[in-house]
Amino acid sequence: MSSIVNDIIATVKQKDPAQPEFLQAVTEVVESLVLVLERHPEYRSYKILERIIEPERVIMFRVPWADDQGEIHVNRGFRIEMNSAIGPYKGGLRFHPSVNLGILKFLAFEQVFKNSLTTLPMGGGKGGSDFDPKGKSDNEVMRFCQSFMNELYRHIGPNCDIPAGDIGVGAREIGYLFGHYKKLRNEFTGVLTGKGLNWGGSLIRPEATGYGAVYFAAEMLSTRGETLEGKTCIVSGSGNVAQFATEKILHLGGKPVTLSDSNGYIYDEAGIDAEKLAYVKQLKNIKRGRIKEYADKYKGAQYFVIDPQAEYNPLWNHKADCAFPSATQNEINAKDAQNLINNGVYVVSEGANMPTTIEGVNILLDNKILYGPGKAANAGGVSVSGLEMTQNSMRLNWTREEVDNRLQIIMKSIHNACLTAAERFGTPGNYVNGANIAGFLKVADAMIDQGIV
Repeated sequence: MSSIVNDIIATVKQKDPAQPEFLQAVTEVVESLVLVLERHPEYRSYKILERIIEPERVIMFRVPWADDQGEIHVNRGFRIEMNSAIGPYKGGLRFHPSVNLGILKFLAFEQVFKNSLTTLPMGGGKGGSDFDPKGKSDNEVMRFCQSFMNELYRHIGPNCDIPAGDIGVGAREIGYLFGHYKKLRNEFTGVLTGKGLNWGGSLIRPEATGYGAVYFAAEMLSTRGETLEGKTCIVSGSGNVAQFATEKILHLGGKPVTLSDSNGYIYDEAGIDAEKLAYVKQLKNIKRGRIKEYADKYKGAQYFVIDPQAEYNPLWNHKADCAFPSATQNEINAKDAQNLINNGVYVVSEGANMPTTIEGVNILLDNKILYGPGKAANAGGVSVSGLEMTQNSMRLNWTREEVDNRLQIIMKSIHNACLTAAERFGTPGNYVNGANIAGFLKVADAMIDQGIV
């Protein structure tokens, strides 16, 4: 069976040699699915893995726009429509200089399994651009978004492909994108999620990914008869996911002590309480400042510069019980994972997509800690996006309590699906295998039902 895995990985390397993140995501999933392929040869004969790895459609286009001085810039836009076996494509748009085809394919591939786990009828997709909204005026961002939508509108729709936000795409960008889509198509439909509350958005959507990661951690702890009460928590990032993970940690009685951005991180041994978190939200969401300013305001906090060339990230080298990587991919390597273990961390719940390298994942699994991989732990965001789609289709709005309750039910269901699948295939407690297998089975069976398409 390992020869089949090796052949698939070798084919991806040959076809996509410049896409390391995509290869990493495929490798992790395929290694888990050996357990399934051994019992179910029909998936091999139908070439399900080979088909699920290849996107159904890849759209790439230029995005010209003019800045406030009249200078013309040209960025590259993408939409990866990965798999629609169980529903229309669903996944975010990312605006960041690091965006390229390989990163978006990895994100779209992960999204297929994540969306499958949510229990909602959603396929997987991802998109974005190498445009950087940081430092741009509102008018510059608007002009870029309108140019981006001039092409994207041809490929999306409420029953076809429903994008959402991601890194660099928040409420401002979703508003500009939706407004231009509405103008181009002359229709008001639920084609994007993450919309403003007064024009089709859902309560809890901004909070959902961070809240969901913490709910998933709480579910994992419950298997050992524990809660988050009194637990010291390390959180990376300071954007949407990190902010609301921190907020929910506080709600459940934990003590968050770190936050970070691309320059460095703060460590506040006394804990980031509700007042300090409110300052962070103002700093990052309104002022668009750097996390270093937190340490300038709160004298008990320390600020550390992060060297991207260093062999480890010192943020993961503090005494704690729980870790919530909520920044970006591959922020925890093997050295970081070992540091987490050495410092007493025994719960890792991923708010970001694939924030841990394969070597790091293996260390966490070998130490038998409670490790929730991103495709399960951070599925709360797309789950509430799915709930937003439902509300749009029904032309109604649910209360905050109702959406939050549905989110908690979904995260509990995802946790149970991972545990059940892991145990069924002989690796009890392994949430990586459980998430990959449970997500795969639903999509694979639908693909068989629908024929060779």
